[in-house]
Amino acid sequence: MKVHASALVDPQATLAEDVEVGPYSIIGPQVSIGAGTRIGAHVVLTGRTSIGEHNRIFQFCSLGEEPQDMKYAGEDTSLVIGNHNTIREYCTFNRGTLQGGGETLIGDHNWIMAYVHIAHDCRVGNRTVFANNASLAGHVSVDDWVILGGFSVVHQYCSIGQHSFLSFGSKINQSVPPYVVTGGDSARARGINSEGLRRRGFDSARIRLLKRAYTLLYRRDLPLEDTVAELQGLAGESADIQPIVDFLAQTQRSYIH
Repeated sequence: MKVHASALVDPQATLAEDVEVGPYSIIGPQVSIGAGTRIGAHVVLTGRTSIGEHNRIFQFCSLGEEPQDMKYAGEDTSLVIGNHNTIREYCTFNRGTLQGGGETLIGDHNWIMAYVHIAHDCRVGNRTVFANNASLAGHVSVDDWVILGGFSVVHQYCSIGQHSFLSFGSKINQSVPPYVVTGGDSARARGINSEGLRRRGFDSARIRLLKRAYTLLYRRDLPLEDTVAELQGLAGESADIQPIVDFLAQTQRSYIH
């Protein structure tokens, strides 16, 4: 291990042999860090925090601290971070609460920029992008390939569906269905994330069907159960539609309009 002489690593912490730890960083006794991970200067890792392999954590991050929840009473909860994540300066990720299942979870291959806050009991999938100052309140779920623009904020218990895009400064207080672009101070749906989908290999036929699904969600004044029924029928033409159906069934909050 390449641990700087000024770093404080508790002897009970578990670090792979090639982990790097920068100057003045502090690593607590319940922390585990996988192979190939690099920890910058002045980083604090505490609580029951598990960090996977080949992550890059930049200076001044605080990961695994107690949740900012007044109900928290010192319970043994956790933060789990997967593999190949980039976590830039001044990020704060809190561990979970008993009320939320006891775990905050970050997946793999996420690109998380400076000053991002991920609160207790959040679930973040894979290959997401969090631009500077994006914030999640507690119990938020973010699916794969989501992009959060700078200064976007998400209210507690909201779900953000796969391949969706939250534009700069979006204030999200309802769930966002898969593939949808949001924007505005009180954010509204603006269409399908066509450009992002094209970059990920979706052809014009697949995007066209997703636009039909968007029309069902937003352009026709149907009761939710009728909308879901029509979407389920459309899912027979394209497997891309099924995540929208699943999202509507599972989200804990009404979806954004």
